[in-house]
Amino acid sequence: MSAGGFYMPNQEGGAPPPQQQGQYYQAPQGNYGAPVTAQPGQYQPMLPQGGQPQFGAPVQGQEGQEWMGAPAEQSVPLNCPPGLEYLTLIDQLIIKQKFEALEAVAGVLGYGFETQNKYKIKNSLGQNVFKAKEDSNCCMRLACGPIRPFNMIIKDNADQEVMSLNRPFNCNSCCFPCCLQEIEVCSPPGTTIGWVKQNWTCIKPSFSILDADENEILKIVGPWCTYSICGDVEFQIMTPDESVEVGKISKQWSGMLKEAFTDADNFGISFPMDLDVKAKATMIGAAFLIDYMFFEKKANKEGDGLGML
Repeated sequence: MSAGGFYMPNQEGGAPPPQQQGQYYQAPQGNYGAPVTAQPGQYQPMLPQGGQPQFGAPVQGQEGQEWMGAPAEQSVPLNCPPGLEYLTLIDQLIIKQKFEALEAVAGVLGYGFETQNKYKIKNSLGQNVFKAKEDSNCCMRLACGPIRPFNMIIKDNADQEVMSLNRPFNCNSCCFPCCLQEIEVCSPPGTTIGWVKQNWTCIKPSFSILDADENEILKIVGPWCTYSICGDVEFQIMTPDESVEVGKISKQWSGMLKEAFTDADNFGISFPMDLDVKAKATMIGAAFLIDYMFFEKKANKEGDGLGML
């Protein structure tokens, strides 16, 4: 086992040994292809030897929306926090922000009115996995805009809180290397399972994904330019030494009108299927932090630009 809790494949190229509690799997260099975005209807769930899916039938939610069925008990690892079982059989997530008409109108008029953001977190079939709502102070939203502190409450289809993301009030500039952005990921709420911390850099955005003991397990490297001009903006999920790409966080282009007049963003996350469920949950926190830092607008003014400048 290599440093940082990652398993390395054997020299013959065989499968890595089973994961132990708190350990993460590193994709073998050269053998892990680029993440593939499945189209609706093409996603195939991981199957046991019997050939039956390891999760139940979709569930109809209160608003008539389809929610992902619960995984089978035998497919859930022992160290999985309650409520995160859905992540065990997922290698892709889509985060869709709810459109707020009042905020959009205020932005067009030049007012910095900000509501509490709401999101749906879906699998590649379009089924809801979680829903998220920002919990923040109105005065902080108006005064601080995208750098405001918040708690993000994440719930399942039974309206049970399964995870919380805590973002303190920190700087958002390369000029202040001692007070950079971070977000704490808790599941169940009150129990820390990971951190996302910004690394100091003047050019490409860089973040470290840390476990509960603040050991670096993965790294996120952003592009030189974060302008979303008629295309996706991709942040690569890398091994700590940045030698192997194991996934991506992509800010997805949503059309000229929506991009120009709203800050309702869509994000895609891809990661290895066998990545520890706590690391997958921390990736959700990373996507929210990236959204607020680079793509959240204040009074309809863009916040994205060239690197960290």
